[in-house]
Amino acid sequence: MPQYRIERDSMGEVRVPAQAYYGAQTQRAVENFPVSGYRLPPELIHAIGLVKYAAAIVNRDLGRLAGHKKRPLDDKQIEALLQACREVAEGRLDDQFPIDVFQTGSGTSSNMNANEVIANRAIELAGGDRFQAEKPIHPNDHVNLGQSTNDTFPTAIHVAVARAIQEQLLPQLRRWQQALAEKAKAWDRIVKIGRTHLADATPLRLGQELSGFARQAELSCERAQRALQAVLELPVGGTAVGTGINTHPEFGRRVAEVLAQETGIPFVEAVNHFEANAQRDALVECHGQLRAVAVSLFNVANNIRWLSCGPRCGFYEVRLPELQPGSSIMPGKVNPVICESAMQAAARVMGNDQVIAFSGATGGQFQLNIMMPVMGHAALESVRLLANSVGLLVDKCIQGMEANADVCQSFVEKSLALVTSLAPLIGYDQAAALAKEAFTTGKTIRQLCEEKQVLPPEQLQQALDPWRMTEPHAD
Repeated sequence: MPQYRIERDSMGEVRVPAQAYYGAQTQRAVENFPVSGYRLPPELIHAIGLVKYAAAIVNRDLGRLAGHKKRPLDDKQIEALLQACREVAEGRLDDQFPIDVFQTGSGTSSNMNANEVIANRAIELAGGDRFQAEKPIHPNDHVNLGQSTNDTFPTAIHVAVARAIQEQLLPQLRRWQQALAEKAKAWDRIVKIGRTHLADATPLRLGQELSGFARQAELSCERAQRALQAVLELPVGGTAVGTGINTHPEFGRRVAEVLAQETGIPFVEAVNHFEANAQRDALVECHGQLRAVAVSLFNVANNIRWLSCGPRCGFYEVRLPELQPGSSIMPGKVNPVICESAMQAAARVMGNDQVIAFSGATGGQFQLNIMMPVMGHAALESVRLLANSVGLLVDKCIQGMEANADVCQSFVEKSLALVTSLAPLIGYDQAAALAKEAFTTGKTIRQLCEEKQVLPPEQLQQALDPWRMTEPHAD
């Protein structure tokens, strides 16, 4: 069995791996772009297959495949074409997409990769010889009919990102919000000391603190929904420069309708194809919302990490599940590893946002943005990192997290910030003097006030009631 076969394109002969479904243009791109070893994300490959499937459905329904002037297809060939597109969309041909992410900026190499794979697989499914020079189902004439890379590749990015947000990210964000809300409710009776500037502040309840985290997660759900909304308009139908040359006037609308039916996501044809082809502002907007989610993830994970620091010489107001030894030299040490993992992932998403914003701002000249593959790769990586990290934070950290009520109570009683509730009764200056004396002597505010008889016992007890400090009151 030979290792290679000879394929031809408009530039001449190319040696292609013997059994590969892809052809000459894919192989040229493999040889031209040995940059990173990163291939297109699977979600994007599957979205390309789905876009090709929708395009083939529309071209079939419009009679453009059977009525093709140069290469008409029969019913068997059309069904084989649809099946081949489906196989790409379902991930059954992922190993046939070898091109590096850092390639031609429009994604033409990957579009032609898909066209070649689908054509050759369709020929095989129809009972033909996919190795023959004259292709009865042609990559350009049939698979790419009515399309340009310039409108279908960004369409596939939008579809891939929207599906990833819908199927991967949103379910995990909802779990995150629910897990934090449950902890907030369970810990609502535990009073602890607040901290501002990392310094002691007035008391609040541990449940109140967690309710703030839960609200961050809830807002993250809303932001992810807005991220999805930003990519609903699809460029398909604009072809090369937005004019729709070589396609049917109804093509874009119909393809968007098929994609909406297939995914359950309300995709629509772009309002203006010149904007949709030339600029990637929608993806920039989408990822900006994902960056905000990453900021919240980093913040919540870092706060949980701080709350758990210790166990003897830190706050240790919450206990995290012990998952693995934390040091190669310090026996018995355990670290907040899941929080740290989530923080690193969030940092990467923030970095990806810089890539996408820069690419959107600088890559779109005239009728095309030439930074699309890296933008698609970065956006999908961000969704995957957020979804996986949030899921791990819920499963391996938040659900097993326990409150250390005794520690919380001891910090409250020792805090100098309790004097804040006395200020309306004795004045700011006297309260400040008490705080300084308590710190100097090592006494608590309560002890010092009792010694000095600052207030009658009953009034002092009410004023220094930590629970009362956690809710607003008129008196």
